[in-house]
Amino acid sequence: MEGYISHQLQKCVEVENKYILLVNWKTLEAHTEGFRGSAAYQDWKKLLHHFYDPFPVVEHFNRV
Repeated sequence: MEGYISHQLQKCVEVENKYILLVNWKTLEAHTEGFRGSAAYQDWKKLLHHFYDPFPVVEHFNRV
């Protein structure tokens, strides 16, 4: 996907069945407009969204 850099999935040590997915993008727009507006995102939703309980919070951060 254009603008995608990398990702990692981490499992929480203290809370069973809690994970964090960190995805690195070149720009915010690469994620919010490029990926979220793509056919690939629609495929992602079909494959994964039924596993979420509750649905994850999506936040964007800058490295400091």
